[in-house]
Amino acid sequence: MQMEPQMEPQMEPQMEPKTKASTDLRVLPADNVEYGTHEYWQRRYAQEENEMFDWFKTYKDLEPLFEQHISRRDARILMLGCGNSTLSSDMYAAGYENIVNVDYSDVVIAQMRQRCAHQAKMTWEVMDVRQLALADASVDVAIDKGTLDALMCDKGDSWNPPPELCKNVAAEVDEVDRVLAPGGKFIWITFGQPHFHKRHLVRESWSLEIERLNDGGFDYFVYIMTKKARPAGAQ
Repeated sequence: MQMEPQMEPQMEPQMEPKTKASTDLRVLPADNVEYGTHEYWQRRYAQEENEMFDWFKTYKDLEPLFEQHISRRDARILMLGCGNSTLSSDMYAAGYENIVNVDYSDVVIAQMRQRCAHQAKMTWEVMDVRQLALADASVDVAIDKGTLDALMCDKGDSWNPPPELCKNVAAEVDEVDRVLAPGGKFIWITFGQPHFHKRHLVRESWSLEIERLNDGGFDYFVYIMTKKARPAGAQ
């Protein structure tokens, strides 16, 4: 499968002081394949009503990356599969206020809309990342921190992933490609290694670069896709 074995304990949860790590048996799936199902997340978020959970890295860890790749504080940012992460709230506090948060769990969207009501300029929408209800070329930056990884949870061979996995991943990537404006960036933070994941991201419409994050522990990878300008005369 695309994910490392025992996905969640390895995902280095990094929590704000008021939150707790969601690694207890109430929310851990019986099988990692469940990470790719809507039912699992509905159930999990209902059990985490007063909790927040960050996959991989927090804003504090990612701030230098965003400073480098997000050139304007007023950029329209799409948070793909926002979940109950602290990332959007912390980015808002840092001046990135034009954030559209989407998740296909209506449970977590309701929770986060209430929790972040004081940060009124960003929005929370029930939306599947594989079918975004957004206009073409309407987003400056799209951020994925764990959502594609969830779609890649499967028991198949990592070197030869099953067609359904490839279809789901391609659906998200193609939708991001569609809504991203020329010059915009798609930033994916993951522990997924390039020899498994790069193949899913290659498109004629953007350039692709890969950065490595390592704070002395686990290796993370950042895939940065920059949308090319439209050819002159293109519709």
